[in-house]
Amino acid sequence: MTGFGRAEGVVKERKVTVEVRSLNSKQLDLLVKVPGLYKDREAELRQWAGEQLVRGKAELVVHCEQQQLAKRTSFDKALIQAYFQELSTIAAEVAPGERTDILAQVLRLPDVVSTTSDRADDEEWKGVLSLVRQAVQAFDQFRGSEGGRLEQELSQRVALIGQLLTEAESLDQGRADRTREKLRARLADLQLNVDQDRFEQELVYYLEKLDITEERVRLRSHCTYFMETLQADDQQGRKLGFIAQEMGREINTLGSKANDAAVQRLVVRMKDELEKIKEQVLNVL
Repeated sequence: MTGFGRAEGVVKERKVTVEVRSLNSKQLDLLVKVPGLYKDREAELRQWAGEQLVRGKAELVVHCEQQQLAKRTSFDKALIQAYFQELSTIAAEVAPGERTDILAQVLRLPDVVSTTSDRADDEEWKGVLSLVRQAVQAFDQFRGSEGGRLEQELSQRVALIGQLLTEAESLDQGRADRTREKLRARLADLQLNVDQDRFEQELVYYLEKLDITEERVRLRSHCTYFMETLQADDQQGRKLGFIAQEMGREINTLGSKANDAAVQRLVVRMKDELEKIKEQVLNVL
């Protein structure tokens, strides 16, 4: 399901912005981006976000406005003094008359200056997590609003399939009698003498193959089950997808057995609505 959430605030003199977004996907495909400052907390954040987002091609981004991490620099005075004395002695022996900025050369030598990057402490991380929770809450509200519209659309389309099924049931009434009369008329046109008992036996077998009563009952049952599942509180996206597949099987069988142009036109409309249902079910958690 698509969604978006954003939160921002100041944590330890850093402006932190958190954004959560997702696109449709059958599984959870989660990408987490955090600054180097919080890299050691990334695994913890990924696990927590995965439990909250559940499904979709999701992205969680934590951004610090201060891109360069605060650094602390320290000098090794003892090492500087040792370097300076040694280089001064060498300079006096090699080039006593030359004037050289020995201190500048010493400061370029390795291990003289040590730099440590700043790292987030537990208190700062709690502040960042608070912003993450706010962003996910806004994200869930976005999903909830979309879910309400989605529920209404799915309900309307399932109801339309039910209406089309009712029309097909009305057309199915008397279809056996019409088929029987059509076959009798055809035999009369051919001026063939047939055994009436054998004719009735073959007719019963033929009409049984065209009977769509079971398909109609199962399709209506699937529609009812779909609506009940749609209104459930827990996550039902995959179950709705399975029910839609079963609805498709019954609609296809109904169309192949109907042998009636009017019923088949209704079946085509049912298939159209069902394809739209399948597309939207991918948005349901």
